[in-house]
Amino acid sequence: MTTPAPRWKAPAPFNAPVSLRANVASFMALDVMVRARRREQEGHDIVHLEIGEPASPPPRAVREAAIAALDGRPIGYTEALGRPSLRVRIARHYRDAYGVEVAPERVAVTTGSSGGFVLAFLALFDAGARVAVAAPGYPAYRNILEALGIETVTIEAPEDTRFVVTAAMVEAAHAEKKLDGLLLMSPANPTGAMMSGDALRDICATCERLGIAFISDEVYHGLTYGEPAQTALQYSSQAVVANSFSKYFCMTGWRIGWLVLPDHLVRPVERLHQSLAISAPYLSQLGAEAVFEAQAELDAALARYASNRAILLNELPGMGLDRFHPADGAFYLYVDISRFSGDSLDFCGKMLNEIGVAATPGLDFDRTRGHHAVRFSFAGSERDVVEASRRMKSWLR
Repeated sequence: MTTPAPRWKAPAPFNAPVSLRANVASFMALDVMVRARRREQEGHDIVHLEIGEPASPPPRAVREAAIAALDGRPIGYTEALGRPSLRVRIARHYRDAYGVEVAPERVAVTTGSSGGFVLAFLALFDAGARVAVAAPGYPAYRNILEALGIETVTIEAPEDTRFVVTAAMVEAAHAEKKLDGLLLMSPANPTGAMMSGDALRDICATCERLGIAFISDEVYHGLTYGEPAQTALQYSSQAVVANSFSKYFCMTGWRIGWLVLPDHLVRPVERLHQSLAISAPYLSQLGAEAVFEAQAELDAALARYASNRAILLNELPGMGLDRFHPADGAFYLYVDISRFSGDSLDFCGKMLNEIGVAATPGLDFDRTRGHHAVRFSFAGSERDVVEASRRMKSWLR
């Protein structure tokens, strides 16, 4: 009698390990967007106030530049710091918009401002460095810093300063324990608040005096509803400035941005970009260079945001949502919802499911105090803002 051959048994599946640096918080605005689009695929009519993405298409000059480049020419790599002609055009933008002379050699073209932050953080900070960020503030800063092993220090900006961090707050945080860096945005996401020129000057001077590297996020420059924004480059040659073609220039999906760097950081950023991305996308760089000549279309988009802002400023107080600061810039209102809920995640979930209005919970921007706030984006169409107001007015009765 023969012994039956043993039955083959599949080995236990192997799961590749997940690094601790990947254990960052989710970007809730994008999670809300995914859920909202899923609801749309199921047949629901969704109004989008969750994402800071212009409803306007990229200007015609951008599209024409990209189409022309596809006519048989190679679409290849560029220099790691970007096409020289684009770097020259960005430098000219600082002279035209702010009266500041910037050498083109100090400009690095990046894959959106997000890619720029990665490069700046890697060039400036070693693992274990301490970098201060504002709360409420853009959540991806903290997530990128934590993924790189950099400690984030939260400066909780009070409501009575319109959630704007002051030089005195920075000095106090540094006195408590030494800071290596500071990252601030003006106009800000999620509040739309903008630092005055004097406040920005004080921040720059304080950072230089204390030896703190200052990164100024200026991605919402051009989107202001009164006084224009000022750049940190007006007050410091050592500030690192990040900007993007996504917001004012209506080029979100093109993933193209830039850094202006102090001279000593240019070569380190170039070496990092050579290995991390080689270069920003060629077609996007062509479009970015062309967009500077599309002023009329960009002004028209800004006028639409201003109109949407006016609608919300008029409609929200009548719903009982009257605790917010009118946005100086960007295209957001950061609204206190404590009259209706102490749980912004639950509030936004119900609002999406019950009336089809998508908005971002304040917890995305402030892990301590964001339970009581919601960010509404007015970057979309007037139809969305009007319809969202109509639905919320009935829902919050």
